[in-house]
Amino acid sequence: MTDTALQNDASGLASAAAIVAGLGRRSIVLVGMMGVGKSSIGRRLAGRLSIPFVDADTEIEKAAGMSIADIFARHGEAYFRAVEQAVLMDHVPLRHLVVATGGGTFVDPANRAAINADGVSFWLDIPLDRVIARVPADGRRPLAADRVEFEHLYHVRRFAYQQAQVRLDASRASVDALVEQVLDWLQS
Repeated sequence: MTDTALQNDASGLASAAAIVAGLGRRSIVLVGMMGVGKSSIGRRLAGRLSIPFVDADTEIEKAAGMSIADIFARHGEAYFRAVEQAVLMDHVPLRHLVVATGGGTFVDPANRAAINADGVSFWLDIPLDRVIARVPADGRRPLAADRVEFEHLYHVRRFAYQQAQVRLDASRASVDALVEQVLDWLQS
């Protein structure tokens, strides 16, 4: 490695450490509709900051011992939301995580209050047509199967997402560009 590369590496590590220190006791929580890239951005962001990444949907599946589609099919949405809230409440109070939430997590007022109290919430905002293009109606995401209901859900959820602390226009930005936007916001 060249001296310049070592200096850039050291500068990046110092910058990441300063950002993490600036979080205090908070975590970074990504919110928005399914398919907007919360998990991809969260993984990359956590890697850049050298802090743990938590994908809430993965944790829900672990806690329930089945896929999200199976949870919905066997137990319904109310059960799913209860498991989701329990998983969230186990992770949000922890410090220095990057958490990618499920699309409906931030809609619940108790979840939203906990996220905004113990974290910095970033809403990844993407227009409906782009979300539809990214989320197939193939049953893997139960709430996306009925497109009319999915469109309604999108519009209803936007009101909750608007209560996030930071809105990022994620409609045309790459994962790396969005990670940089989050890092820039946290540095300022």
